[in-house]
Amino acid sequence: MKDSGNRPPALVPRKGKYMEADVRRLGQHIQVPINTPKDFFSVILEKGSLSAMRFLTALNLEHPEMLEKASRELWMRVWSRDEDITEPQSILAAAEKAGMSTEQARRILEKASTTQVKNQLKETTDAACKYGAFGLPVTVAHVDGQTHMLFGCDRMELLAYLLGEKEAKRALPRKTLGACEVSL
Repeated sequence: MKDSGNRPPALVPRKGKYMEADVRRLGQHIQVPINTPKDFFSVILEKGSLSAMRFLTALNLEHPEMLEKASRELWMRVWSRDEDITEPQSILAAAEKAGMSTEQARRILEKASTTQVKNQLKETTDAACKYGAFGLPVTVAHVDGQTHMLFGCDRMELLAYLLGEKEAKRALPRKTLGACEVSL
């Protein structure tokens, strides 16, 4: 958002009100308990998710097979149970609930503060900005030599269209950390 000059929707009163109701509807539709954090502005706009993003970046470098479970658990902590994802003990609890051993989670948490991980996250963010991202979630699809950037969690049908009916079921991204890339 900073790179594009965009503002968080919650800071625009009508968008914020709409999104609160829309998130509830979305949760009912996908049958996932979604609850806006009680102190939304502090949790989302002040504390943010940088620690969690660095942890997930480090995890992707070391144990990509654990990425989906850990990212889902961190998401559930914030958006379903109104729990912290910024403090080390919170990230460790999420990692362990996702199936990581305590030792494995601690190693990844230590790696999250390294220059390598910080640079990788910056590169990923810069790549999303080059595609035109202005918020999250973003999906970038490379189809038949063309690049398509799709914004929003409601763009999966459009992604399926771009990929073609037969390709859609096997190629739809299952891992969503806010940004994802699909190539055919």
